[in-house]
Amino acid sequence: MKQLISLLIGFLIWLPAIGQQNKILFNDQWKFHLGDVTNGAALSFNDQKWKDVSLPHDWTVAGPFAQQWASATGYLPGGIGWYRKTFQLPKEDEKTKWTIYFDGVYKNAEVWVNGHHLGKRPNGFISFYYDLSPYLKSGNNVLAVKVDHREFADARWYTGSGIYRNVYLLKQNPLHIATWGVAFTTPQVTDQEAKGHVRVNLENDHAAKASAEMEVTLLDGSGKVVAQEKKEVMLSGNKQQEIQTAFTLAKPQRWSVDRPYLYTLAIKVRVNGKAVDEYQEKVGFRTFRFDADKGFFLNDRSMKLKGVCIHDDAGALGVATFENVWRRRLKTLKDGGVNAIRMSHNPHADFFYTLCDELGFLVMDEAFDEWEFGKNKWIAGWNVGTPGKDGYHKHFKDWATKDVKDMILRNRNKPSIILWSVGNEVDYPNDPYSHEVLSGGNNPQIYGKGHLPDHPPASRLGSLSKSLVDAAKSIDTTRPITAALAGVVMSNTTSYPTNVDVVGYNYQEYRYAEDHAKYPARIIYGSENGMQYKAWLAVDTNEYISGQFLWTGIDYLGEAGKWPNRSNGAGLLDLAGFPKPEYYFRQSLWAEKPMVYIGTSPVPHGDDNGIWSHKKADPVWSKDFGAQQRVTAFSNAAEVELFLNGKSLGKKSKKIVNTGFIYWDIPFEEGKLEAKAYNQGVEVAKDEIRTSKKAVKLTYQDLETDPSALLKEILITAVDENNNPVYSANDTIEVQIDGQAEFRGMENSDHQNLASYLSPTNCLFKGNLLIYIYKKAADKKIQLHIKSKSFPAITVDL
Repeated sequence: MKQLISLLIGFLIWLPAIGQQNKILFNDQWKFHLGDVTNGAALSFNDQKWKDVSLPHDWTVAGPFAQQWASATGYLPGGIGWYRKTFQLPKEDEKTKWTIYFDGVYKNAEVWVNGHHLGKRPNGFISFYYDLSPYLKSGNNVLAVKVDHREFADARWYTGSGIYRNVYLLKQNPLHIATWGVAFTTPQVTDQEAKGHVRVNLENDHAAKASAEMEVTLLDGSGKVVAQEKKEVMLSGNKQQEIQTAFTLAKPQRWSVDRPYLYTLAIKVRVNGKAVDEYQEKVGFRTFRFDADKGFFLNDRSMKLKGVCIHDDAGALGVATFENVWRRRLKTLKDGGVNAIRMSHNPHADFFYTLCDELGFLVMDEAFDEWEFGKNKWIAGWNVGTPGKDGYHKHFKDWATKDVKDMILRNRNKPSIILWSVGNEVDYPNDPYSHEVLSGGNNPQIYGKGHLPDHPPASRLGSLSKSLVDAAKSIDTTRPITAALAGVVMSNTTSYPTNVDVVGYNYQEYRYAEDHAKYPARIIYGSENGMQYKAWLAVDTNEYISGQFLWTGIDYLGEAGKWPNRSNGAGLLDLAGFPKPEYYFRQSLWAEKPMVYIGTSPVPHGDDNGIWSHKKADPVWSKDFGAQQRVTAFSNAAEVELFLNGKSLGKKSKKIVNTGFIYWDIPFEEGKLEAKAYNQGVEVAKDEIRTSKKAVKLTYQDLETDPSALLKEILITAVDENNNPVYSANDTIEVQIDGQAEFRGMENSDHQNLASYLSPTNCLFKGNLLIYIYKKAADKKIQLHIKSKSFPAITVDL
């Protein structure tokens, strides 16, 4: 460890049990310049005036929001950015193999070391790496990265710009385990025993052949060795060879959504008794299958996929997010009854999958949102005006096969992953593919009217999907391949649905029965679905439908409406990662722990049956909603009783309604509104809201309890004299930080808030504001000062 610290300038963290054990976080002491420069990769280039940044870094989220940019990507800019990092190499390490590993750079990332061009990766979501060794020297070395995101309207959602995920330096012996070179499979799992199969790619960069010993060990959750195999191998010079081994585990603990038990797979490679490489990764034992008639089974138990789709960003942080932020978000979704995550519509950061393994989520990992032709990227608002066509399709021909393979190579040992998706809505009718069948029938998602003969033919979907499926299966045959279909009626005229193993239907519940009868061998599930109760009933009442994935789990930047709306509010959680009323409705359908939630709204006139419509039930009891108000209760209990200032307004049961929730229309009366939920007459849960008075002060909550976490989340809430939250508070707040910390933004979850995310001044929204602070030094004191003209100032010691 001392040698590594002396080797590199910067704050380096040893990362155990994350694939390669010799991964070193390489995130600190980078230089950044927004805009293009001449000779920016040269060793002699003077970067002293460039900005100091720590990764992950997203320059786009700094904005400012402006109407000149695209609604699709959140009315935020793109551009060109340069990064440089200087580090030192002691002379004794010149013969060590060094690899630089980027988890994700958006996009068109070109990398140089000491002026030598290492390569370019167009895809902004795919991890990649380069061998630095041939170009390193003792003393100072310079790594340079150019990021080109001038095509800012190149996606249908916010992508961010820059080195927005972690960067690692890999220190390796010339004889080592190849990056992504371990494949772990479980060909047999029963309660009595499990078979583990391990394939390891060993690289020997020496010219001479070498004899080595490979030791494969499996440790249980307590660190006890439960299986071990050793193998003597002879490696040819300058060659990569695959070594296989297997072991048997007695009475395996199975990984499941309720009990995500993980083992540690440890591999050591020795030459002449000396360890030359080590590897650790968390793995799990589970079985799963999809059945065309019976749906989905995990460990031989029938279950429904209760899933949500998510994008990469976290509001004010953009896509430069942190593991602890997503841990909180995913735990909240888990508490809401969610058991599955769709990584829409691209591979996500490495820690997402680790969290899903640990927390017990089933994962659909997805490669692309478009193939050979560009989809519509809206500029002036969703489905408004003339769309743009920039995007990944320009690189599809040259890169798609490698990109889908690399996605699977990186993540193939994750027990949480059950599906590889090769595409999302690539068959969106007339965007771009078309067919005569679109001139008739029911086509709920269609761009334009009827068949557009000047568009590419739908038949292309068959040949392209076949090539992508073949590429995926060349890496992994243990998981089914899927795709999310938007134009099933059109795709059914091609081989596309039969090329994939499991067919996802986006917003086409009405086709389930017809297609199940017409294609009895087809496995069908909802790959993207709205919040409507009837969409869930189509899953819950049909045994052959495996589940659904709601659009979406969390609000996200981009895919926005007309200016000034700059983000999408379809999520169960808001941009700050907190539950919205719709979350509690879903919890009432999906969660097992007894719960009840009450909220209010004006008495509606007619029903809103939009695909993404949310139930109106704000957690507020105020005269603002009128003299007569609707009180809505979401609960998974049999009955709910409503009380107003201690007086019962009666019990109601969900069994007598077909909406999935119950409500009362009552006159407003200041005080306390309380709901009690009952099963068989026994109270099992309760909830209450109170009429609040004028906000008089601010309170704060540090949401991150781990003192070692680099990013802090501080929640500010306005309360009245009785400490009741004041939902209507929208006062302006200003923050100041003292100490070794960096302000990373504020999020109030207002989709029309155009204040810069990096402004130290922002306003409360619905009474709350979330502040992000990056700690430059884990053990140093930090003070956060919160000021407002409306409230007394407060100081938070971190």
